[in-house]
Amino acid sequence: MLTLDKFEEASEKVREVTLETKLVYSDYLSNLTGNKVYLKPENMQFTGAYKVRGAYYKISTLTDEERAKGLITASAGNHAQGVAYAAKCYGCKATIVMPTTTPLIKVNRTKSYGADVVLYGDVYDEACAHALDLAKEHGYTFIHPFDDLAVATGQGTIAMEIFKELPLVEYILVPIGGGGLATGVSTLAKLLNPKIKVIGVEPAGANCMQVSFKEGKVTTLPSVNTIADGTAVKTPGEKIFPYIKKNLDDIITVEDDELIVAFLDMVENHKMIVENSGLLTVAALKKLKAKNKRVVSILSGGNMDVITMSSVVQQGLIFRDRIFTVSVLLPDKPGELCKVSGLIADVQGNVIKLEHNQFVSTNRSAAVELRITLECFGTEHKEQIMGALEKEGYRPKLVRTTL
Repeated sequence: MLTLDKFEEASEKVREVTLETKLVYSDYLSNLTGNKVYLKPENMQFTGAYKVRGAYYKISTLTDEERAKGLITASAGNHAQGVAYAAKCYGCKATIVMPTTTPLIKVNRTKSYGADVVLYGDVYDEACAHALDLAKEHGYTFIHPFDDLAVATGQGTIAMEIFKELPLVEYILVPIGGGGLATGVSTLAKLLNPKIKVIGVEPAGANCMQVSFKEGKVTTLPSVNTIADGTAVKTPGEKIFPYIKKNLDDIITVEDDELIVAFLDMVENHKMIVENSGLLTVAALKKLKAKNKRVVSILSGGNMDVITMSSVVQQGLIFRDRIFTVSVLLPDKPGELCKVSGLIADVQGNVIKLEHNQFVSTNRSAAVELRITLECFGTEHKEQIMGALEKEGYRPKLVRTTL
C-alpha cells in the first residue's frame, strides 16, 4: 500500500473532507531554537485533528458489503471523530469504543457525527480489545486507528502537502502514539526526498515505539502515564513497524511538564489551542541538535476540553514563575497581615489567595504561619518580592502551590 501512487491517490481522496492547513512560519519558535520553524496546523481540521485523513481514505477502499456491515473502531478521541465523520459521509453505521478517561469534548463530538459511543477501559489498548470482541460478535468491519496500511497512507498525505508548500524542508517532527501518522509521513517523505530527516516524538510516559526500536521488535509497555491522552498507547502497530523502523531517523521523548510550557507558548505566541499530543513536536523543537534548518512541526490535533485546558494553564503559570506560594511566620497580633500585604503591594505583587494557620506553633504570640499565593511578572519579579519580605525579617519559604 505504501507506494507513491497510493499516496497520490489518497491525497486526491482526502481533499473531499479536509481543510487546507497551510504552513505557519513561527518567528517565536525559530528565534528560540535557531532553526526556521514552520507549523503544520492539523488542529484546524474540521474534526479538530488529522485523523480524518486515514479514516476517510480507509473507508473509501472498503467494498459496499464491508461498509454495510457497520464500522467499529477504538480510539482515545481523534480517530473516533475521523471514523464517525467519514462513516457519516458514506452513510455507514459506526460504533466507537473509547477509554473511560477520554476528554468529554471528544466523546460529545464523536456522538455529534451520529456514531454510537461505548466507554470501556482506562487506556486505548483495553478499549481496542473490547472493540475487537464487539466486531467479532456483531460482524462489524474494524477500522484500526494506526496498524493499517491504508490508514497510514491516508495520514501520510500530510507529507505531500508539506513538500508542495516547502519543497526544501529538511526536518519533519511527527507525534507518535501507535505509529500510523509517523509511518505515513516518514515513508512518503523518504520517497520524495531520501535525505530528509523525519523525527518521531513520544511522551516519556508512553514511549512504546522508542522501546520497540531498542528491542528491535514490537514491544508492549507494562503501563502508560501521560497527559498526552491521544498518544497513550502501550503497543505500537505490528504491520506498520517495518516501515517506521526503516524510515524514521530518530525518536525524541518529551516530559508532561514540557507539554504544559508548550501549550502556553502556542496560546501566547500563535493564538492556537493545541492538545497535549499535538504539542509533542513543539516541545521537541528545543531538543533538536540541528541548527539553521527548515523544520516542520506537525500539530496533530486541537481537541482539548476546557477543564484540561484550565489545569494546563494554571500549571504553566506556576512553571513560569508567574504564580507562586510563599510561607512566612509572623506574630499573631493586629496589623501584621496588613504590614505583609503592604510590602507585597509596594513591589507590585498581586495576592490571589491567603491561608492563615494559627496552629503551626504552640506559642501563637511568637508565630503563626501565613501562606500567600501571588501573581507576578516572572522569575525576576518573584525574587524581588521574596527579597522584600526577607529584608523585613519574615524569612519567606517557597512552598508547593495549589490553586
